[in-house]
Amino acid sequence: MNATPAAIGRIPVRDVRPAVDSGARPAKAVVGETFEVTATVFREGHDTIGANVVLHDPEGRPGPWTPMRELAPGSDHWGAEVTPDTTGRWSYVVEAWGDPVATWRRAARIKIPAGIDVGLMLEEGAELHARAAAGVPEGPARATVLAAADSLRDDTLAVGTRFVAALTPDVEGVLERYPLRELVTTSEPRVLLVERERALYGAWYEFFPRSEGTPAQPHGTFRTAAKRLPGIAAMGFDVVYLPPIHPIGTTFRKGPNNTLSAGREDIGVPWAIGSPEGGHDAIHPQLGTLEDFDAFVARAAELGLEIALDFALQCSPDHPWVDKHPEWFHHRPDGTIAYAENPPKKYQDIYPIAFDRDLDGLVAETLRVLRHWMDHGVRIFRVDNPHTKPVVFWERVIAEINGPDPDVIFLAEAFTRPAMMATLAQVGFQQSYTYFTWRNTKQELTEYLSELSGEAAAYMRPNLFVNTPDILHEFLQDGGRPAFELRAVLAATLSPTWGVYSGYELCENTALRPGSEEYLDSEKYQLHPRDWESAEREGRSIAPLIASLNAIRRRHPSLRRLRNLRFHRTDNDALIAYSKTTGVDTVLVVVNLDPHHTQEATVSLDMPQLGLESNESMSVYDELTGESYQWGRTNYVRLEPGRAPAHVLHVRRSTQSGGSRAS
Repeated sequence: MNATPAAIGRIPVRDVRPAVDSGARPAKAVVGETFEVTATVFREGHDTIGANVVLHDPEGRPGPWTPMRELAPGSDHWGAEVTPDTTGRWSYVVEAWGDPVATWRRAARIKIPAGIDVGLMLEEGAELHARAAAGVPEGPARATVLAAADSLRDDTLAVGTRFVAALTPDVEGVLERYPLRELVTTSEPRVLLVERERALYGAWYEFFPRSEGTPAQPHGTFRTAAKRLPGIAAMGFDVVYLPPIHPIGTTFRKGPNNTLSAGREDIGVPWAIGSPEGGHDAIHPQLGTLEDFDAFVARAAELGLEIALDFALQCSPDHPWVDKHPEWFHHRPDGTIAYAENPPKKYQDIYPIAFDRDLDGLVAETLRVLRHWMDHGVRIFRVDNPHTKPVVFWERVIAEINGPDPDVIFLAEAFTRPAMMATLAQVGFQQSYTYFTWRNTKQELTEYLSELSGEAAAYMRPNLFVNTPDILHEFLQDGGRPAFELRAVLAATLSPTWGVYSGYELCENTALRPGSEEYLDSEKYQLHPRDWESAEREGRSIAPLIASLNAIRRRHPSLRRLRNLRFHRTDNDALIAYSKTTGVDTVLVVVNLDPHHTQEATVSLDMPQLGLESNESMSVYDELTGESYQWGRTNYVRLEPGRAPAHVLHVRRSTQSGGSRAS
């Protein structure tokens, strides 16, 4: 039997957005994030209507309502921006209502000058203003509206004087704040989940502690790896992400470059979790002890860094779960357990989990493991391959964790089909990996980031990693240092959250073989010590650029938001231009997408998107170079690889108007 549709309401309020999964799941925001609520609002006939948004805080208390405006005349599409100011589960509704005073004004402006029903119109206006005054708090504001009602009734005054008394800016201002509302119709409430800002904004740095050893002890420990933290903090990162830190199995251990013949000294893949020394709640003995990990977390906190821990729900054949919980694995007819595959890739050293045989038990064990690390200071988890596990599993796990601990953040590392990526975000993952790595042209970037910053931003927060231990895109392989520079600018300014895998600052770009996205001598399989000091001393590092980008992000609130991204026209597709505005802060970015050649273009700005008139001039300050320019609606730009990958311009209003000067 079909469900009965909800009543339409006296004044229809339709298609309230954001609406995630048709309103079945909460929309997302972070504290202080401004977003737009829209709805289709209309009524029969020609009477004027109004609409507003009401936010209800986590205690259910309604806040002041925010007036909506029709976004385009005659569209019936209304919108207003709202800003939640604390974490928790909020809700919001749209109220629509008849506006009899505005309806009267519109008719009176036609009839009274034409001499039609003059006395009747003035009396009707007096009654409406008297009614409206009853809803205005006592004081000067109410007196202003009552004075208008008195003037409309005063037949000793000229008609024009009586009428104009109701149209003054003072009267209109009061009635904008306290309108006379009739036939108020309220939409169904939508749930809004408001989380801490780190769920939306942050710079991530991934590195392998085991590679931070010494000549005397090549395998790093948490104690030696802690010495790398000040350098990471100096580049302005907020989150240090560690690959799995657990014991690594020896059965079918992988050797260098993914070979199947590991030697005695080969250290294995951290994602092949588990050995007789322990599983997901244990630490690899060569990294140190739990006390060493605690000291590492504490040192990171001293430097303003949070620790993100990899959570990979899979096992080596040596994991304690294999013997203790055989029902958690898929056994083939010959009794062996099937190893993981992602054809053509094979992972002989990893057993995947068979979730449907004991979902409740796996949920309980996962919660235990996560809470173990939470007890040791971890509040962020990067989840490996969540798309290969049931969505309902993650929905249950994240809800159980975030119920008592809403500050815990889960990042979905899911390079997979769009429907799965979207659904993982909708069921609880606070952040998501994206296709950014494979979007390199102006058209690809514009289309994809418009999608991510549009309606998808209500549930999916992109983390734009420029590289990972698994992914060295051919753009970086072929483009050299300029490619690394421009991709860093794009990631750091297009999204509020971005990330790099260690070695990016050194522009490491040697692939395993032509056509492969794997690194040669990948750190997944072996230690990869790096001489950070020599690289910086010799100018081989782009760490100064990364530090500048992260400092710019911290200075500019607009770069800490996603939904405010707007693209601007360039007449050369090798250059891309976009802006972000939050309050009075506007940043305009122009990037040369060609790492090999100098490119020139005319950048045509959508001035209203910048809060400027079409012929207005503005001063722009390049945050990367320290140079200033005078810009207007059209601007000449020339960007040379190796010299300046981009303009990152702080827009400042100018007292001038007219044309612009070339940069």
